[in-house]
Amino acid sequence: MSKTRQRRHPAAFRLEEPGSLTAQLSRAASASGHSVEVLPEPDFAPPAVAADNPLPAKRPGFRWGRLFWSAAAGLVLLAVGLAVTDLIEGLFARNLELGWFGSALAILAGISLAVIAAREAVGLMRLSTVEHLHQRASNILIDDDRTEGKAVARELLVLTRRMPRLARSRAMLESHLGDIIDGADMVRLAERELMAPLDQEARRLISAAATRVSVVTALSPRAALDIVFVLGAALNLLRRLAYLYGVRPGTLGLVRLIRHVLMQLVASGGLATSDSIVQQMLGHGIAVKFSARLGEGVLNGMLMARLGLAAMDTIRPLPFTVLPRPTLRDLMGDLIRGYGDGEERQRPPQAIPQSPSG
Repeated sequence: MSKTRQRRHPAAFRLEEPGSLTAQLSRAASASGHSVEVLPEPDFAPPAVAADNPLPAKRPGFRWGRLFWSAAAGLVLLAVGLAVTDLIEGLFARNLELGWFGSALAILAGISLAVIAAREAVGLMRLSTVEHLHQRASNILIDDDRTEGKAVARELLVLTRRMPRLARSRAMLESHLGDIIDGADMVRLAERELMAPLDQEARRLISAAATRVSVVTALSPRAALDIVFVLGAALNLLRRLAYLYGVRPGTLGLVRLIRHVLMQLVASGGLATSDSIVQQMLGHGIAVKFSARLGEGVLNGMLMARLGLAAMDTIRPLPFTVLPRPTLRDLMGDLIRGYGDGEERQRPPQAIPQSPSG
């Protein structure tokens, strides 16, 4: 026969009650001359997620440089306006038809300048929006704010509304906006749905630019031509990456983007990373297979790939959390494989020896 155990009903008690275990321990400790201290266990805190390469914070204070350039730009505009006014007055004084023709040209130039200024302002605002969106997403990964996570997802949908390739991804993300999802999980879901196709295309663009630069600089006979081509390829790569992620900057926006990319390269130690990979390539004996000129082309392609990765980190609206970040090692592997494919295509077919009987 099994013994029936008496189950104890749940009850509430205080730690300092006479019959509690703490009171008994306190009496035993007081008899022995020691003290008992009850320490509460800390609440569970979720581990903080480190932000992925946050943008450098702006320094507070008054910007004297901005005031100087604004005042200088105002003086230049006043000087140009006075010069145009004097020119039109001189044309009217010489000939009435020339005066009206000059006035029409001035009006057309003013309208064109206003349109260009509006486009540049829109491009700068769009670039600022992407930078602010990146910073907000990094903060959400730490704070896990549900409302802010949904707001970031909606802004991403607005940013990518002109991308036909993301139609299915946008529909999938919109279907989850009404669900009960944490803020950090919503950011990860948006990255998985919206950034995956763009990251694949960005990697393809960077690999193609690095391969093109390496081949052209290896075959070019002049160093000046190499510099011009590399600068043009870098600007073209930055602009194409910006258009890919929905930034579409103008001339001023591209200048600001170049400054941020250079800051990202300095902060992440891009040249040191490139040097380590060069040493590894030399250690494996890969440089022996190439000529000195071709090795220089590979190095230029490596620098172009590092520039593209820094631009990708700067332009991308979301930090890398779920999706893997492309590395310089992967891109250089694609570059070396491209050289290998080129050698296989250029190698002449070998003659098959025939047997004496044939």
